[in-house]
Amino acid sequence: MSQILEATFDGEVFRPSEAVELQPNTRVQLIVTTKSPAEDKPKSFLRVARSLRLSGPADWSDRLDDYLYGGAKPSDE
Repeated sequence: MSQILEATFDGEVFRPSEAVELQPNTRVQLIVTTKSPAEDKPKSFLRVARSLRLSGPADWSDRLDDYLYGGAKPSDE
């Protein structure tokens, strides 16, 4: 089986960027090619948004335009 993985070397071990489907203690052969930071994949918008742990009103998605553009506020109803 052959698979291309991206990983980060932390000074001691390689940490894969995603899950690897191998049994523990499976021997592998690594060919290391370094990447410049500019070559890194852009982060997923949804992953970044989730990591911000934003909170807002319960009707946020229903009344997005009101909240973004200053429409009626819940106390105005």
